[in-house]
Amino acid sequence: MPGRGPSTTQKVARILRQCLEEGKKVEIDGLGVFRPDGRGFYEFVPRAQTKIFLAYVEEDRPFAERIFDDLRERGFEPWIDQRMLLPGQNWPRSIEEAIETSDFFVPCFSQKSVSKKGGFQAEIRYALDCTRRLPLDEVFIVPVRLDACRLPARIQREIQYIDLYPSWEQGIRRVAAVIGKQMKKRQTIPQAKPILHTVRQ
Repeated sequence: MPGRGPSTTQKVARILRQCLEEGKKVEIDGLGVFRPDGRGFYEFVPRAQTKIFLAYVEEDRPFAERIFDDLRERGFEPWIDQRMLLPGQNWPRSIEEAIETSDFFVPCFSQKSVSKKGGFQAEIRYALDCTRRLPLDEVFIVPVRLDACRLPARIQREIQYIDLYPSWEQGIRRVAAVIGKQMKKRQTIPQAKPILHTVRQ
């Protein structure tokens, strides 16, 4: 009987180790980051920051990347497909998993996005489905408008949105304030500092 090959777990562990040996960090969605510590060890840093999924259409990518940078500067952990997904990944499923493991979903509406069919609309529908499993007073979707576009009826009727025009900075401050306020509301116990686990190379 031929010998069995390596298991899926062993294959993943091998890829993880190879990336770390090359000096790269590896993020496990919803869990944390493995990274080399520069002293011959690896460390695992559990995710402690607020994860924010950014949904947008390709035409609005520069705006989405600006939101990404602004939120990261404020201590959040934004998620954007072009920076996070790897070649060969199952994009639709990876995006669904990213939405499921996010603390907030920020769709970027514009005149270019509201009438466009495709992934952006699918992401919004999936996020709306995710909200059905949450308490009624829980904030998950925080829509932003990039310009004076008309929002989908359900979003306009049910969810408060934030304009990033004419003052981008004021809009970003409002987004950060809403998310920060909601995170404080969710935290019923003090959050412990991340524990670093080290593994010898």
